[in-house]
Amino acid sequence: MRIGITGHRGLPSDTERAVTVAIREAVSACPVTDLVGVSCIADGPDAWFAQAVLERGGSLEVVVPASQYRASLPDWHRAVYDDLVSRASEVHGTGLTDADSHAHMVGSEVLVGLVDELLAVWDGRPARGYGGTADVVAYAERTGVPVRILWPAGATRD
Repeated sequence: MRIGITGHRGLPSDTERAVTVAIREAVSACPVTDLVGVSCIADGPDAWFAQAVLERGGSLEVVVPASQYRASLPDWHRAVYDDLVSRASEVHGTGLTDADSHAHMVGSEVLVGLVDELLAVWDGRPARGYGGTADVVAYAERTGVPVRILWPAGATRD
């Protein structure tokens, strides 16, 4: 089973903990045989999902939205990003250079095209900018990829 992830970044601490549990539960419910997680491994749900897939014994494929993507991530996350990229069985690129909202959406479209199901850490609200979680969910739904929303009770977003 090939599963992808999209989700909000910069969540409050309590929501981070609840979302991490929800991601781990979703991944642990998947049979480890043929489990492939696909992620852009940004800070937050993308990385938590990738780590959960690897801990479960699955393999990880990474989608890099742009050649400057790593530089656009927070400094504190880059070591985690590098570790996860090094553990990936495959890395997919988009051919884009600038890590802007267009590249993020193109990367998400590539990701959706690679998976059987998309997990979405999403509060159900519209995207705050082009290429946000709501846009990725809408794209998956338009293309027929099932979406499973992971938004724990009591979760909030700044």
